[in-house]
Amino acid sequence: MRLSEVLSKTPTSRFEQVQGFLNNSKLKCGKQKKISVGPVWLTYYCENCQSDITFISGDELYCIGIHERLISIDCVLKCPRCGAPVPVWFLVESREEIHGVAPEVRILKKSEKLSDMVSLSRGPYEGFSDLLEKANRAYHDQLGAGSIVYLRKIFEIATVQAANAVGIEYKKYEGGNPKNFSDLLQRVDAQCEIIPKEFSANGHKLFQELSTVVHGDFDEELGLKKFDALYRLTVGILENIRNKKEFSEAVKSLGWDNKGGAE
Repeated sequence: MRLSEVLSKTPTSRFEQVQGFLNNSKLKCGKQKKISVGPVWLTYYCENCQSDITFISGDELYCIGIHERLISIDCVLKCPRCGAPVPVWFLVESREEIHGVAPEVRILKKSEKLSDMVSLSRGPYEGFSDLLEKANRAYHDQLGAGSIVYLRKIFEIATVQAANAVGIEYKKYEGGNPKNFSDLLQRVDAQCEIIPKEFSANGHKLFQELSTVVHGDFDEELGLKKFDALYRLTVGILENIRNKKEFSEAVKSLGWDNKGGAE
């Protein structure tokens, strides 16, 4: 695997082995070097093209040494259709010396400078891409509480939207006091089954885990440790809702009745 493949993925806490890219030579602190690691591919929403587009960098990137296990990488990605640019910066860490023949690396931080021409990818989860991105960024900035707050917000919005779709009334505040959201979740899931069957018995437990930060009973380090699992389960709910919607639309387009037979 080349370094560009790691840079083209969503940052995770895992180290991945890549081909050496510093020619087995140390890069001193503050020194810059051009490296040939292949193009970086990242998806953004191009306002000019009015769609999600995979933006591409050149084959050569620029890195700056920080210490023997850490480098900074700068590149500019462009829309292949209209040329709209996005400057992107990465902080890359290696498990051992980064100038080795086959270092294991991960992205500690990623930052891009968006513009009026380019915004975050709309992604497959309409209306939730921005919150998912913010949750990921908070996590990689070591903000355990912030990352979990975004996941809970996603869970809450998805549940309320499902309630509205089937006519279940919900008022966040009633008589000046917050209404019991767990009661809404139970009613919505009973009717819509928004929690995937793989963890449907623990849907309320997931909500409780995400809610601990809201009520202040939260440990930052524990939140960082739990983030990957909580993120996957939250995305699982969005996937389940999307799939149900797509299946329903497909059935209607075929003119089938509720029992699955042709009319």
